[in-house]
Amino acid sequence: MINHNASHYRYMKVKRLLYNVLYMAAAVAAMSGCAKMGQPDGGWYDETPPRIIGTSPKDKATHVNTNKMYIHFDEFIKLDNPTEKVVVSPPQMEMAEIKGAGKNISIELKDSLKKDVTYTIDFSDAISDNNEDNPLGNFTYSFSTGAEIDTMEVAGYVVESQNLEPIKGILVGLYDNLTDTVFRHQPFLRVSRTDSRGHFSIKGVKPGNYRVYALQDMDGNYFFSQKSEKIAFNHDIVVPSSRPDVRQDTIWRDSLRIDSIIQIPYTHYLPDDIVLKAFTESQTDRFFVKSERKNANRFSVYFSYGDAVPPTIRGLDFNAENAFVVEANEKNDTITYWLKDSTLIDRDTLHIEMTYNYTDSSGVLVPRTDSLELLSKEPYEKRMKQKEKQYGEWKKKQEKAKKKGDPFEKEMPAAALEPKYEVASALDPDKNQFVLFDTPLAGIDSSKIHLYSKYDTLWYEVPFVFRKKAKSHRTYELLGEWKPQIEYSLEIDSAAFTDIYGKVSKPQKMGFKVRSNDEYASVFFTLTGMQNEPVVAQLLNSSDKVVKEVKAEKGFAEFFYVYPGTYYLRIFIDRNGNGVWDTGSYDEDRQAENVYYYPEKIECKEMWDVTRSWNPLAVNVARQKPGSIVQQKADKAKTIRRRNWERAKKLGIDYIQKRISDIQ
Repeated sequence: MINHNASHYRYMKVKRLLYNVLYMAAAVAAMSGCAKMGQPDGGWYDETPPRIIGTSPKDKATHVNTNKMYIHFDEFIKLDNPTEKVVVSPPQMEMAEIKGAGKNISIELKDSLKKDVTYTIDFSDAISDNNEDNPLGNFTYSFSTGAEIDTMEVAGYVVESQNLEPIKGILVGLYDNLTDTVFRHQPFLRVSRTDSRGHFSIKGVKPGNYRVYALQDMDGNYFFSQKSEKIAFNHDIVVPSSRPDVRQDTIWRDSLRIDSIIQIPYTHYLPDDIVLKAFTESQTDRFFVKSERKNANRFSVYFSYGDAVPPTIRGLDFNAENAFVVEANEKNDTITYWLKDSTLIDRDTLHIEMTYNYTDSSGVLVPRTDSLELLSKEPYEKRMKQKEKQYGEWKKKQEKAKKKGDPFEKEMPAAALEPKYEVASALDPDKNQFVLFDTPLAGIDSSKIHLYSKYDTLWYEVPFVFRKKAKSHRTYELLGEWKPQIEYSLEIDSAAFTDIYGKVSKPQKMGFKVRSNDEYASVFFTLTGMQNEPVVAQLLNSSDKVVKEVKAEKGFAEFFYVYPGTYYLRIFIDRNGNGVWDTGSYDEDRQAENVYYYPEKIECKEMWDVTRSWNPLAVNVARQKPGSIVQQKADKAKTIRRRNWERAKKLGIDYIQKRISDIQ
């Protein structure tokens, strides 16, 4: 067995020696150029993390019977957020007290020590020096209450199921009880926490058979007890093992030249490539959340989950029959009631009785009736003052017109319906134009909507479809047979649209042109091994947002009319064929729908066809997502090295970069 403390000490000596040599070289360079102007100020940034010079009890000690431990360092240290970053295993039901002061860390375990158990206290990157915040990465202190200390480890990664983003700070734990129910009722046997790369390493493990889970623990009980907790699970049996191994670490003389390669022996613990894909279950328990009447002419009711049966509304101080226009969102968990009668709108308070289905303690939907008081946030008096103000402004304009002898309106004009026309001046051939309304419509006169196209110098009326957009209430779309490089004119006559309050729209005329095919690229992907899978393919921008989405046919995905630029590809297996990514369920033993990322960027240029072949199963999903769209920050230690590198360049000397992997 390799003595890791000795290896770490030798590494620190070598590193400090390199640091001293570099400092002396910098001093000589600075002295030789002391007469020159413009030399950089200040000294080198310390890259060295704090070094442990002693522990009590001794690290990896056996027969420990005290619940108080101490760790001593060679310099002043900082302990960052130990309640979140430091993980004690086995899990502690009463939080351990872990404090940093000066050059020491004190630990007090509040739970009683268990017999013949190995304890590990994983500090992750919580310990750093007091000056430059150099972290003592992946340090774990361990001891045993029995005669032997367990040294096995299992490691891997936790990523988001939906976008393969590494998850930082989620708990990962082991059970030697292999039944499915244990995750619901018992705390983890051993536990760790992921770092900023989503990587975890569970230490102090006995030989045996285990199952591994991830948990975003909301209530501190170390098992899955709330639907709001993010989880990951699989049915793989984990059997820890180890073997001697050697890794190579490189010393760089500069950014291009390698100085030397060092071989470092170490104990390789397996498995070290576990991948857990985490998800949060859908909230299926239905209960009433709140009611709201932001505007006098409507109110909304909110539920935790949707129901195919809408609530029944009974007015306690008015007749609710045929009093509303009802709009439910796609999930049926938010329902808005538009008041049609102006006398109801003018009331500051409405009293209703609402009957709806909710989930009882046994998980069954049962009817329930609540009485609600709906108070408008726009009081009648305030609205009347606003109308009086508008009337006063109109009267001033009228009097001004009279004095000038200009024509004027004898009556204040009624408020008009003002649609929002989302009509792009340059339209993609595969897109449509949209019209949005602030209030529900009572009618559309399609004879007052006209679409013309221009050929040579003449305009011709062309067919179109004007319809409500799917899964929306007040958004309408204009569909046409859009032809590249052709000009179009959309002309709306007066009173084409009328809302439920009698407001009518004004005339409107808008011109637009369909872009040329030469302005676009096309992207074609052959997805090997996916010919029989229901695949949805998504073209993404540099922010990991969907730009275009298609269903792959027999493993072939086609994207047309793609703007020049840099893109990425993501696919998911649409098991239920609903066209959207779906999460999983632990109780139903259902994983979230599988997601894969093409590991390279896709460059598109005008008039180019980009053709790629990709096997989504060829690379471990934890390493698929391109680094340029992973939302993780640069490592702090690398930032310090870069600052020293820049200083060395200013001084005109070589800077030896040394990157050594963590020595476990």
